[in-house]
Amino acid sequence: MLSRFIQTSSFSSFIIFKMPTTPESMPEIPIDFRAPPPSPVASGRRSCVTNEDVLTEFLETSLRVPDLFLPDKFFPKQKYTETPPKIDFQLLSVSDEDHTVSNIILDSIARIGCLQLVNHGIADEQIRSAVVAATGIFQVPSEKRVAVMRSSEKQYGFDEEHGEEEGSELNEEFVWCRDDGLKLKMEGIWPIGYSNFSKKMETLLLSIEKVAEKISQLLLKNYAGKSINYVSDMIQQGHEVGTICCVYKHNRDNLADRWANSLKYDVIRMLIRGTDYSHALCLHVSDGFSEFHVYSKKGWLSFCPDKGALIITGGDQIQVLSGGHYKHVIGRPIFNGEKEDCNISMGFLYSPPRANNSQIYREKTITLGQQAFLAIILTLLYHFLVNLYKKF
Repeated sequence: MLSRFIQTSSFSSFIIFKMPTTPESMPEIPIDFRAPPPSPVASGRRSCVTNEDVLTEFLETSLRVPDLFLPDKFFPKQKYTETPPKIDFQLLSVSDEDHTVSNIILDSIARIGCLQLVNHGIADEQIRSAVVAATGIFQVPSEKRVAVMRSSEKQYGFDEEHGEEEGSELNEEFVWCRDDGLKLKMEGIWPIGYSNFSKKMETLLLSIEKVAEKISQLLLKNYAGKSINYVSDMIQQGHEVGTICCVYKHNRDNLADRWANSLKYDVIRMLIRGTDYSHALCLHVSDGFSEFHVYSKKGWLSFCPDKGALIITGGDQIQVLSGGHYKHVIGRPIFNGEKEDCNISMGFLYSPPRANNSQIYREKTITLGQQAFLAIILTLLYHFLVNLYKKF
């Protein structure tokens, strides 16, 4: 009580001592007035934190970059348990009611996305002549290939060279199709051999398309309920010039480690660029390869194909049209290097033709020109009948 009185008296004395001569000019200061807190001043000493070690450990743990092993996780694992069945094409062609052969084809494309077709009716000499003619394509000098290089505008021609990318020099690629622009450019840089090569390819392509049409009709028979517009849109995502052929030259390399690195590079590259050409089926032909690899995002299948067999792999179109029932895979032939100059393989990317779809649209629609012509005819007929009625 005494201390409070002393504090009050001291405060009152302070106010009286500081009070000016004219109290009306100064507002009255409330009794509960408190002075503002002092401004912080840097002491120059390190702040003391009780749990500084804990905070430091937390920051180091939070800022640590995790260890990632993406290449090992991305590369598919190899499987040896599956071997694609061998289908006799003549049994399928003779009788469409042979459900045993049909069911084997449907099951194989659904499980592993691949099958072997034997007795397909394509002569070995026909395939061999096209393969031999294709070797001349890769003898065109690099400076002349620039005029027929693939790009976003044109999907045919030579594949772009990747310079120092590992494994790019071990394989070369050329995309062929029935295109007048490609024919003119290739005849300009390879006038002697391209005409012969193109004729042999067109002859082989006719036989390939007959086989592909039969297999695709069988695969999509149960999915005929898809609307015409949907099927047409799917096919439009692919190439606009019909079936195309990817011609590969597999150069010889004796270094096992380098070949393994090249194989891994090509697998990752194919998985990334596997949808460059939308297609329903891919039919692989060659003069003879020792192994064939089938790649998907979930596994890698390796097998030794039957001599003279036609390898068929599923494409993205049948996978989408079947609702994911059929598998989309990527096939790659492997050569052991016995033949140095003729390690050529071909992959024909087939899509169902759009002529039938457009024909259906033409039967159900009338163009504006036809409507205008019909209106003129009806008008003239009306005036003729009116004049004829007035005369009689």
